[in-house]
Amino acid sequence: MALTSERCEACHAGAPMVTEAEEQELKQQVPDWEIAEVKGVKRLKRTFRFDGWMPAVRFVDAIAEVVEEEDHHPVIRLEWGKVTVSWWTHAIGGLHRNDFVMAAKTDEIYRKLG
Repeated sequence: MALTSERCEACHAGAPMVTEAEEQELKQQVPDWEIAEVKGVKRLKRTFRFDGWMPAVRFVDAIAEVVEEEDHHPVIRLEWGKVTVSWWTHAIGGLHRNDFVMAAKTDEIYRKLG
């Protein structure tokens, strides 16, 4: 099943993080994302490029619509001509399947707007 067709599941403290094997498998479906570690917490991170300010703003607006529907929210950094998005699950302090689902949905938004 494509990650973009999945919905985020409710996540709570104590929910399992993805295993190393799951992480490797899921990462193949979002190859443009890097797995970065910040203060011991793994997260998915990607920078998207745009020709100007308003295309980047429209991208952020489109992401905002989807994340509200899914009730899973990223860190978004908006700059002229680029947007950096980071996904991780705060409740568990690491990566959950939801993060990969939302990374795939973010990629889909980018393709549609690009």
